Amino acid sequence: MESHAVVFTGPGQVAFQKITSPEPGPEDVVVEVHHSWISNGTEGSFLRGERISGDVAWQPGDPAPFPMVAGYQKVGRVLSVGAAVKQFAPGDWVFASMSKVCGMFDNQFAGHVSPSVCDQGAVLRLPAGMDPVAFAGLVLTQVGYNCGTRSPIKPGQVAVVMGDGLVGQWAGQTLAQQGAKVVMVGRHADRLRRFARYGTTVPSGSDHGVAAVRSLGWGPVSVFVETAGSAQGLREYLPLMARGGHMVIAGFYPSAGDVNLQTTLQQFRHSEISFDLASGATAERLVATLEWVAAGKLDTLGCLTHRFPVAEAAAAWALIESKREPVLGVVLDWPAAQIQD
Repeated sequence: MESHAVVFTGPGQVAFQKITSPEPGPEDVVVEVHHSWISNGTEGSFLRGERISGDVAWQPGDPAPFPMVAGYQKVGRVLSVGAAVKQFAPGDWVFASMSKVCGMFDNQFAGHVSPSVCDQGAVLRLPAGMDPVAFAGLVLTQVGYNCGTRSPIKPGQVAVVMGDGLVGQWAGQTLAQQGAKVVMVGRHADRLRRFARYGTTVPSGSDHGVAAVRSLGWGPVSVFVETAGSAQGLREYLPLMARGGHMVIAGFYPSAGDVNLQTTLQQFRHSEISFDLASGATAERLVATLEWVAAGKLDTLGCLTHRFPVAEAAAAWALIESKREPVLGVVLDWPAAQIQD
């Protein structure tokens, strides 16, 4: 089956081109994509050749992860369904995550592709009457929701989110919804301003904002969510943590050789710190996140800064990589008129 897709053809190389998708089977849903949301961090590290799967860093000797269809999240309308699919019908507005493609580095995990052949388990019906773009980044929104709900936070307790990207934004929103006093630590003034209505913001600085958080005088930090990929940040915030506090680790950490866990974790053990390693998505969390977005408990559109026609995906990536202007959420729009031979 012929499709169009955003393809990473090599390091730093982005093309919008025709590809081949497999013929749909009885368990498949074929989706005409209208909007797909770029995951700046994950997709960017693939584009730079830094990883070969979701959480696996590229190492010398590994194959280069090209060509690949980037991404993992989009919304659109159902074109057709397989004989075994009962819960969807042509015309339904849906969210879809992974799609199946042919001729790529990984043929089972593709996002920015239309028409998109998806297993029915990768598809969710959208609520009626709402802007579908609000759900186009649902997998990534779910990562933030996952980070924010992992911790046994109580109203009034202090939570620090390190990193002002999309995962940090949605993790902070989730913690604020549970009554936490949230501090976001980040490097981008424009992103911190977007979060200000949910909590306090401080610039990262050379100490990852430790001095600024300490100066708030709010007492010990019960929850620390690390989304920026800084192992040093975990160590620097340890003195601020409450005994029995909780750390959620959600960043991407390039390989640094073997780790002696006993030595590494001993300093955290003395404070009885517990850890959660947040990764991936589950059907249950995606449904819960969708419900939170629909109920207005998570704001996704407020994190959207740019929209590009899908045919200009290379320009979108040029902006994301250069950061020549403030950028956070980026959506690719797929009007049919722009998919031409």
